[in-house]
Amino acid sequence: MNKNKILVFGRGFIGSRIQEELGCPFTERKIKSFKDAEEEVKRSNPCVIINCIGHIGRNVDECEKDLDKTLSANTLVPLILAEISLRKKIKFIHISSGCIYHFDYKKQKPIMEIQPPDFFELFYSRTKIYAEEALKALARKNPLLILRPRVPLDDRPHPRNLLTKLLNYKRVIDIPTSITYLPDFLKALKHLIKIDARGVYNVFNKGVLKYPELLEVYKKYVPEFGYKIIDLKELGLLRTNVILSTKKLEKTGFKVRDIHEVLEECVSAYLQ
Repeated sequence: MNKNKILVFGRGFIGSRIQEELGCPFTERKIKSFKDAEEEVKRSNPCVIINCIGHIGRNVDECEKDLDKTLSANTLVPLILAEISLRKKIKFIHISSGCIYHFDYKKQKPIMEIQPPDFFELFYSRTKIYAEEALKALARKNPLLILRPRVPLDDRPHPRNLLTKLLNYKRVIDIPTSITYLPDFLKALKHLIKIDARGVYNVFNKGVLKYPELLEVYKKYVPEFGYKIIDLKELGLLRTNVILSTKKLEKTGFKVRDIHEVLEECVSAYLQ
C-alpha cells in the first residue's frame, strides 16, 4: 500500500514508532469533535487511519486524576475516528490494550481474543474496554482492526518503554506476564495491513516474561546495576498481570518470536 494513503492520529510513544516505521503522514491535532476528524481526513484523503491517540499519563494511576481527559482520549476519540472511517469507507486500525483482563495463574489458559474483557477496577482499563466493545461490534461488518499491545518493550530509551521504567524503579515484581516487543509489533502491524485483517488481535510475543529476566540481561552489560524483587502486595498498586494467547495472530502466517529470543537484541540496541 502507498504509505501516503495511511494517516496516523497521535504521535506518542507507539504512534511515533508506527509513523517512523511506515514513513506515512501523521497528525497531532487534538480531536474534540467529528468536525475535527473530518477536516483531517479531508486534508490527507487516507485509505487507512491508525488511531494511536490515548491517555495513560506517566502511569495508569494518573488516569484516575483526570477522568475527562482519559475518557475523551481512550473512548470518545476512537469512536469519532471509527465513525468518520465508516462514513468515508476508510479502513480503521485502533491501538487498544491488553490490560483489560483479570487472570488466574492457577486455573486459566492464555486468554483468547473472544473472551470478554473483565478488568474494570482501573479507570484506564474501563475506558479501553468501552471503546473496544463498541469497535468490535462495528468490526463484524466493516474494515476495522483492533490491535492489543501490552507493556511495550522497545530497543531504545523512552519513558514509556518497559526497560526504561524498570531501570528507574529498581524495585520489581516477579510475576510472569505477556509483553509486546515493539519492533515485532511493527512487523505484525504491517503484516496485518497487508492481509487486510479485521477484528481483534492480541499482538504480543510468545511466552511470558518475568521482569528480573530482562534486568539480568541488562546486568550482563552493566554489572554495577542493582535492583530488588518485591512482592505484589508490597508494590501496593492495582495492576493487571495477565497471559494472553497469540494463536490467532500466528494463524495468519505471522511468525511470533518468543519474548526470550528478543531480550539480548533489545538490551544491546538500547545501550548503543
